[in-house]
Amino acid sequence: MAALSGAGGPRIAVLGASGCVGRCVSAALTREGHEVLAVARRGGPAVADHVFAGLDVAAVPPAELARLFARHRVRAVVNATGGWGTTEEEMRYAHITLVDRLLQALTLMEDRPRLVHLGSVHEYGPVPEPLSVDEDHVPRPTTMYARTKLAGSELVLDSTRSGRVDGLVLRPVNVCGPRTTPASFLGAVVGRLRAADPANPVTLRVADARRDFVDVRDLAEAVVLAVASPATGRVVNIGRGEATAMRELVELLAAAAELPPGSLRIEDGPIDSKGGNWTRADIRLAGRLLGWKPRIPLAEAMRATWEEPAG
Repeated sequence: MAALSGAGGPRIAVLGASGCVGRCVSAALTREGHEVLAVARRGGPAVADHVFAGLDVAAVPPAELARLFARHRVRAVVNATGGWGTTEEEMRYAHITLVDRLLQALTLMEDRPRLVHLGSVHEYGPVPEPLSVDEDHVPRPTTMYARTKLAGSELVLDSTRSGRVDGLVLRPVNVCGPRTTPASFLGAVVGRLRAADPANPVTLRVADARRDFVDVRDLAEAVVLAVASPATGRVVNIGRGEATAMRELVELLAAAAELPPGSLRIEDGPIDSKGGNWTRADIRLAGRLLGWKPRIPLAEAMRATWEEPAG
């Protein structure tokens, strides 16, 4: 573990600070005047503007993590970690073990920081069209990714309801925008489109599905509001509240790429997905509790997805 500066003033710790979401959250917090303790397994340009601690939260002893937070006078923690993983062991480690270690660390502290935990809309499991899923919907996840994400969120909620921590769970929908991870569908499409030309056209299979997407910058603003909110022990959906056809998203991305004619062919077909064919979040609670609403149009989000790729 390495912290690159002294304790200084109170800070907000962002776990997973080098990822797409964590990087954007750190920037949004900084713009609002907060000091950020960026926590990630690896450093680099993504965390260069912040105090940095290099560690694997799921591996470090809780007491050591608690000392790190106390030394930097951390008053809130944003858990933006996670990953798709390829095995059950990897997903349990990233989504359950890590959250358990984090909660143990917070309960060891005399002055316990607030916790904003980022879950996933996939925790609800498949929902029928045209349902807008709200926070009272009983989760019934069917994939290992969704089940482990839900287990981590429930650990936070259980700890909050028992009085051990002050926590809030945000459930964002699919994320797009700057530095979208290549592990996502849109991130993979960006990689394919960059190799496209009329002499070597790219054929993309796009599912006949409609899903809710939110720009990562809008999600980051929701996190900033959640850090300051008195709301606790709740789940709050973060999305656009719209179900957009996957073909439309790909066409917006292709328009942003300004591909020469004949460079792209789109055909219908099934694709691997962590979610169902329909997602649309009911986001009214986010407006009532946080004063938040999405602001970035999908066309602008797709331009940012193309112009600012991961890495």
